[in-house]
Amino acid sequence: MESCWVRLLVLLFGVLVLPAMVECKVRHYKFNVVMKNMTRLCSTKPIVTVNGKLPGPTLYAREGDNVLVKVANHVKYNVTIHWHGVRQLRTGWADGPAYITQCPIQTGQNFIYNFTITGQRGTLLWHAHILWLRVTLHGAIVILPKRGVPYPFPKPSKEYVIILAEWWKADTETVINQATSQGLAPNVSDAHTINGHPGPVPGCPSERSYTLPVESGKTYLLRIVNAALNEELFFKIAQHNLTVVEVDATYVKPFQTDTILITPGQTTNVLLTTNQNAGKYLITASTFMETAIVAIDNVTASAAVHYSGTLASASTVLTKPPPQNASAVANSFNNALRSLNSKKYPAKVPKTVDHSLFFTVGLGVNPCPTCKAGNGSKVVAAVNNISFVMPTIALLQAHVFNISGVFTTDFPGNPPTTYNYTATPPQNASVPTMNGTKVYRLPYNATVQLVLQDTGIIAPETHPIHLHGFNFFGVGKGVGNYDPKKDPKKFNLVDPVERNTIGVPSGGWIAIRFIADNPGVWFLHCHLEVHTTWGLKMAFLVDNGKGPKETLLPPPSDLPKC
Repeated sequence: MESCWVRLLVLLFGVLVLPAMVECKVRHYKFNVVMKNMTRLCSTKPIVTVNGKLPGPTLYAREGDNVLVKVANHVKYNVTIHWHGVRQLRTGWADGPAYITQCPIQTGQNFIYNFTITGQRGTLLWHAHILWLRVTLHGAIVILPKRGVPYPFPKPSKEYVIILAEWWKADTETVINQATSQGLAPNVSDAHTINGHPGPVPGCPSERSYTLPVESGKTYLLRIVNAALNEELFFKIAQHNLTVVEVDATYVKPFQTDTILITPGQTTNVLLTTNQNAGKYLITASTFMETAIVAIDNVTASAAVHYSGTLASASTVLTKPPPQNASAVANSFNNALRSLNSKKYPAKVPKTVDHSLFFTVGLGVNPCPTCKAGNGSKVVAAVNNISFVMPTIALLQAHVFNISGVFTTDFPGNPPTTYNYTATPPQNASVPTMNGTKVYRLPYNATVQLVLQDTGIIAPETHPIHLHGFNFFGVGKGVGNYDPKKDPKKFNLVDPVERNTIGVPSGGWIAIRFIADNPGVWFLHCHLEVHTTWGLKMAFLVDNGKGPKETLLPPPSDLPKC
């Protein structure tokens, strides 16, 4: 790691004084993507890892640092890495989604991701962004404030990264490939994990669990990441409240809760105060799913908070996870989230709207003559009735190098077919779904309001939607169909939560606002991997502005080729 310095000539009372030195760093990381045999649930299988670790290594940086990660691919799969939530201002080439901003890194090849952390601090995550490889190719990103800048909450005694994920006994690429060929939903995972371990589960009572060591009377910062493929999760610690202070690397007004909800792709920072008697206290990670007909992994992951001085033989204080359909718990948590909106960290919510968009998100059924298991049909997912078809040349490359025939810019700003979006199935079974590689074009610095509406063509379901390249504000939400006349009157334009991934309510809608101040091509997709596979994705193309500071940087010389 090498230091870099920025010289600032300081003008004080009209007198030029000595240069001030502001420290930043260039942070170098090497990610070797390699196979590693790992044993979980009493069986062993090879998995794809970074540096042989599960979860992968935590990437540490400070706000303002330049980060260079050399990724070397030593496995049979093509690989890309996405730095989930990093703004990537003018560095879209380093964003990572395969065939959106780059062609994948092929076997035996390297690529250096080069980006600067600008105006962000907190917890994010990195993960593979091709196939289903992120099931084991994932880790945390910890962005510390600039040196000398305190947290806007009590300084913790220590910090821990807690990564929630899923584990399959089977090879996940085989799982999704078989399901796709049959036109059916894939099998669910066999267990959830906390920092790589499920804890004791039926059929494998000897399975190891993660231990969180603490001392009595202290406060700890837990940086919680949901790296699961397909499941929203509740997180809970027996007899301990958690104070939520940040989500998706943005500070929030602190509030206490005994249960947090965290969707795939989201991060949540909480303060844990160790104010109980010495002992061991159960930690649980369990599924949230409101839709009864959707198959889920209902195996709860377990870990333990272990107070110092507690005997290993001491019994663990238990807690009961919320029911899987605990909508009230989920809503209570989401409704409590508000931007900190302080003088130092204001909520800069767009008050005017240049582009007002309305996107339906949901599942459907298309004909598939070869899908015998699906009786001649297959499940698809779509945004505004368009199931996105992945190109074979990256969209950003096609845009910058003017390669025709890769995509079109006619993605509709409203559904091509209007209907009662949340009607009970099968009323909307005849709503057609089209295939296409379409983007929505935005001028630089345009303000955008996007309403995301769940649909019930098959069944209503929550969709955690992630927007690359931007943070956005969740200004409103509701149950049922969005009403463009009544609902905007209830929008929160003062201190709405600021995120990069947000849940569209099951059978409802959510409204977000953002400023298109980052030129490039930016993916918008459901972070349930099965829905992304089925086509619930699209992209925004943001034009360059004026001058070099509003223009996408040139592509790096080692950018992978398709």
